[in-house]
This record gives sequence, C-alpha cells and structure tokens, in this order.
Amino acid sequence: APPGQSLREGPTFFCTCTRDFLTRMSYGTAMTDAYRARILLAEDDTAMRTYLERALHNAGFAVDSVDRGTAALPLLEANSYDLLLSDIVMPEMDGIELAQKCNELSPETKVMFITGFAAVTLKASREQPQAKVLSKPFHLKDLVLEVERVLGDRLSASL
Repeated sequence: APPGQSLREGPTFFCTCTRDFLTRMSYGTAMTDAYRARILLAEDDTAMRTYLERALHNAGFAVDSVDRGTAALPLLEANSYDLLLSDIVMPEMDGIELAQKCNELSPETKVMFITGFAAVTLKASREQPQAKVLSKPFHLKDLVLEVERVLGDRLSASL
C-alpha cells in the first residue's frame, strides 16, 4: 500500500501473481489461495510418487505422500483430506483395502485409484464403484484434470 494508506482504504488493489498461481491457471484450476484441496497420495514406486507429488503441488494442491497403505492410515486418522489418490498394487496393504479403511475413517474423503494393471482396474471398480480409476500410463495434465473433476463439487463449495 502507498505510504499512509492501509490496504483496506480506497478502490486500489495490489496483486502479486506467484509461479504457483500461474501454474494453477495453466491447468485451469479454479482454486483460491484461501483453500487448497488436500490430497493424500499413496504410491509405492519412489520415482512415480515424486513425479505425481510434484505435478499435483504445481497444480496448486496440498499433497502428503506415503509409500504404502499402512503409512497412510495414521495420516487419515490425524488429518482431513479431500482426496485419497492411491496406487492399487502396493506392499502390506493394497489400495482397495486402504480405500475401505479411508471410507471408515474419513467418509467425506473422495477416492481415486491409479494402476497399470487392467485386471486390477476391474476389481477396483467392483469393490469401490464410486472411485475413479486412472490407468497408467497417463499424461500429468490428464491426472490433474481428473483430480479437479473428482474434487469439482468440493472445490466449488469452497469458493
């Protein structure tokens, strides 16, 4: 604000566009800085997890990531998430079992699966019919658009 004037006075508004904001705009995200959808990412492949986490963060989402379903449970108990994005085939606890636990612990959390196995996609659709399944390989922009679509109602309500 100019000297002697607070930000609340007068009709002038100052805006700084950050790289994060511009990245979100390039993906078409309608989120505000006041609310960033929270995603819990469960993916056992380190490179894929890092890749997905970075893409989702760059699209404006707040992301916590874990390498297995059993590591996701304490986070689901302690935090509120808008979306559980989970690989289906993981050690210790697969994504379908994790989604069932998520439904018990946090019924308002939406679920989306990612998988590279067609047969597993059928099982996921049967066991979690409300969950979106995205098959690997996929383009990151497609992932972000699907996440936005799955979270559409929640994001609209928060604006």
